[in-house]
Amino acid sequence: MKRCHLAYLACAAALLGGGLGAAPAAAAHHTLVVRPGHSIQKAVNAARPGDTVLVLAGTYHESVVVDTPWVTLRGVGARTVVKPAATKTGKAANTCARHGDGICVLGTKKKNVEGVTVADLKVTGFSHAGVFGMATDTLTVRRVQAVDNKVWGIATERSVHSLLRENQARRNGDAGLFLANTINEEGGAYDAGATRVERNRLENNRIGVTVRRLRNLTVSDNTITGNCGGVFVVGDENKPQGGNLTVASNEVVENNKFCAKTARLPVIQGSGIVLTGAEKTRVTGNHVAGNRGTSPLSGGIVLFKSMVGAKGVNNRVDRNTLEDNAPADLVNTESAKSNNVFERNSCRASKPAGLC
Repeated sequence: MKRCHLAYLACAAALLGGGLGAAPAAAAHHTLVVRPGHSIQKAVNAARPGDTVLVLAGTYHESVVVDTPWVTLRGVGARTVVKPAATKTGKAANTCARHGDGICVLGTKKKNVEGVTVADLKVTGFSHAGVFGMATDTLTVRRVQAVDNKVWGIATERSVHSLLRENQARRNGDAGLFLANTINEEGGAYDAGATRVERNRLENNRIGVTVRRLRNLTVSDNTITGNCGGVFVVGDENKPQGGNLTVASNEVVENNKFCAKTARLPVIQGSGIVLTGAEKTRVTGNHVAGNRGTSPLSGGIVLFKSMVGAKGVNNRVDRNTLEDNAPADLVNTESAKSNNVFERNSCRASKPAGLC
C-alpha cells in the first residue's frame, strides 16, 4: 500500500488508483488531513471541488480563506481550535487575516462561491468575526463554536441559500449570528434565498441574532439567552424594505445583559425579539420570557420604528407564549395605521394595552 508523505494529504487517491475499476480522477473526492503543526490554508489551497479538509484535534494559529466551491472544512469538534496567528513583523498572511477574521468563505462581485461547508470546530479570539461568508451560495456552517470574537461569531453578507445550524456563539462583541445584505454600504434588502438559521445556541453576546436588510429567511428553533437582546430584525427606508421573513419556535429567555448605546442604537437590555423598520415579518410560536429592562427596546416582543424613521408595517405576531417580560410582554410603538397584527398570543401585559 502506498503511503502519503505530505502530512496533511490523505491517501485516498493512491488507494483508488491501485485497484481495478477505480473511479476516474475527475470523480474522485479526497480527504486532506491536517495535523497539529501543519497549515490548514495549504490543505485548503490543495483541495478541489468535492474534497474534504479534515483538521485533527489541536490549536491552529492562522486565518483561513476558502474560495473553491464544494469544499468541506471540518474539524473533530471543540478540540479543533482556530485562533489568530501571532503578530510578528506586520503583514497578515491573507485577506481574512487582514480583516481580523478566522475562517472566510469568499466569492467575488461577479460570482458566488457555491456549496462550501464549515463544520465541527471552534474559532475564537479574532478581532472581527470567527466565521465570515461573503458572496456565497449554499454555504453551510454547522456545529461550529464561535467564542470570544470581538465583533461577530458567525456572519454572512450578500449570501443566498445559507444554512446556519447547531452552532454555539458565546461572548462575541456584537451579534452571535449576523446576516446582512451589505455591511459597509446602503442599499435595499437582499433576497436571502430561503436561508435558514436553526437550532443554534446563542449566549452572552450583545445580540443573539441580527438579521439586517434581508428578505426570505427563517430563524427557528434556536435557544437565545443571556444576551443584551435576543433577535433583532432590522430594516430601514431603502427599498425593498427588510422583512418578509419568519421568526418561529425560538426559546428567547432572560436576555438581560447591559450594553451601552452606540452610534446606531440606544442602550440595549432586556430585549427579546425586536422588529425595527421591518415589513411582512411573522413572529410565531416563540417562548419569550424574563426579558426585562428600561431601554426603549426592552420587552418581550417589540415593534419599534427604525432609527432612521422607517415604519414597520404589515407584520404579524401570533401564537407566542410570553411571560415576565418588562416593561411588557408585547410592545408596539408603531401607529395603528401600520397594519401590524397581534393575535392568539399568551401574555399578561402589553403596551399599549389590549394586545394580549
